[in-house]
Amino acid sequence: MAVEPKLRLTAGQALVRWMIAQQVETAGGIRPYFAGVWAIFGHGNVAGLGEALAAASDDLPTLRAHSEQGMAHAAIAFAKQNRRERAMACTSSIGPGATNMVTAAALAHVNRLPILLLPGDVFASRRPDPVLQQLESFGDPTTSVNDCLRPVSRLFDRILRPEQLIDALPRAMAVLTDPAACGPVTLCLCQDVQAEAFDYPVSLFRTRVWRRRRPVPDHREVDDLVTALRNARAPLIVAGGGVLYARAEKGLARFAAVTGIPVAETQAGKGAMPDDHPQALGAVGVTGTSAANDAAAAADVIVAIGTRLQDFTTGSRTLFDVDATLFQVNVALHDTAKHDARPVLGDAGVVLDDLAERLKGWQVDPAWRARNLSARALWLRQWAEVVAPDDNVPSDAQVVGAVWRVSRPDDVVVCAAGGLPGEMHKFWRVSRPGGYHAEYGFSCMGYEIAGGLGVALAAPDCRVTVMVGDGSYLMLNSEIATAVAMGCRMTIVLVDNGGFGCIDRLQRATGGRAFGNLRDQAAPTIDFVAHARSLGASAERVGDIAALEASLARARDAGGVSLIVIPTDPARSTGVGGHWWDVPVAECSDRSDVRTARHLYDAERRRI
Repeated sequence: MAVEPKLRLTAGQALVRWMIAQQVETAGGIRPYFAGVWAIFGHGNVAGLGEALAAASDDLPTLRAHSEQGMAHAAIAFAKQNRRERAMACTSSIGPGATNMVTAAALAHVNRLPILLLPGDVFASRRPDPVLQQLESFGDPTTSVNDCLRPVSRLFDRILRPEQLIDALPRAMAVLTDPAACGPVTLCLCQDVQAEAFDYPVSLFRTRVWRRRRPVPDHREVDDLVTALRNARAPLIVAGGGVLYARAEKGLARFAAVTGIPVAETQAGKGAMPDDHPQALGAVGVTGTSAANDAAAAADVIVAIGTRLQDFTTGSRTLFDVDATLFQVNVALHDTAKHDARPVLGDAGVVLDDLAERLKGWQVDPAWRARNLSARALWLRQWAEVVAPDDNVPSDAQVVGAVWRVSRPDDVVVCAAGGLPGEMHKFWRVSRPGGYHAEYGFSCMGYEIAGGLGVALAAPDCRVTVMVGDGSYLMLNSEIATAVAMGCRMTIVLVDNGGFGCIDRLQRATGGRAFGNLRDQAAPTIDFVAHARSLGASAERVGDIAALEASLARARDAGGVSLIVIPTDPARSTGVGGHWWDVPVAECSDRSDVRTARHLYDAERRRI
């Protein structure tokens, strides 16, 4: 029997060589799965993995960032913009470098997005313990700070011997590319092991092409769904991110057109239907349109496709009629069982194609179609009124409208936490998949600019516009310098409402007094323009919507990274659309406003 040839490499070199060998089948053809490695080097990774990355930089680019959390956000945004078909890795030293990635790992876990985390770790041999930055767990010497990554990783492994990579690496790739298990993978690399050599089998480094799995549902589950739709008086589809990850948007649009079933979208699913589609009702839930939420409340059969059905989508379980039949079409068994739904475990595209074939000639009740067309027309009139500028200090919605008017079809808009995603979900009109990029599963402040960098790397031919509040900007802005250094085309619209405006509004709505959210008179006046310029961006401050639109046009012509600051009114919010959200109010208080708010809260809770 022939003996397989071996290749003597350090663990760091073997890992890098293996990453280069991983290919993926995408809509654009066969491409490398790993587009690069974000790295902030320290003593825990520079001499081991860092040496290997430097030697392979022509085949696997290494990108330098300014924040471990920021670089991980950029990697996650890259994967999301690529619809999970490609990914990036992030490496840090031990200690704070590793723990700085915990927030981003949680974000990737919640949003089901692939990222490979490669934090340095302590010495497997324990020879020099405790090493610099080592956390000593008195009762468990096998614990390191990297164990903080366990609950926010889909797969967690600690490499204690170089040969363990032979088993660990294929397992990691299987998770990263699986539609149901997809999420962050953490391989903790003990720093002595990174530099240790082993005779690896050459077969480990053969080129491997991974393909997106498209699970076929049980025909009996589809039978139940077909029967329910045929008997439905008022069916509704709720499209989530799974539609986009399955590249099923065209099938959804065709199915909705021929059957007349209206479609509402979650934050992750926004863009699954073109905004001008007659059956497109727009955003659903707490940040939903009046058209979508009216349909959701009236529907007797609801088909949720590729969504986690979190509380913002369901209005904290008060949006759908209690007698409605809910179907969950999803690749993840965990999601199909939510809300006591009828499961259809399978790929969104496969299910939609099957439904289209089996429901040929069937259409919704004409009265239901007419009702939703009328509701859509009313919403579009409301939309035009809300986003139109006036003589007052602008609202977030008016800023959204201005950016939308200046944007082009191939642009990408990025947003995350705070009040902006709510207004974006309702009022941003998307013409194509991938044009709207929101991180709202984890609602993570600080994602926006780093996320915009990741989107710019994933879609270099598109102009990226980042919408960010002043609170989020102050949390994490250092990747502006990275974007400038990389020559990215990105416009950052900084909406300055003097602090955490949306939480201030929520505080007041629950009967509280203004406390701890807006910057007070003792706070310094922040010169965001000077700050952005110090990081290499061009920047200016504008005072109204007309000036904002003119500045956006200048930024597009200038190229590079631009920041535009516009003040907004923290008290202004949108009255149209939306739905109740379960935010518990104090059950007893000296404030009459709190007691009134609690009375209203109890009344809403009784609807569950």
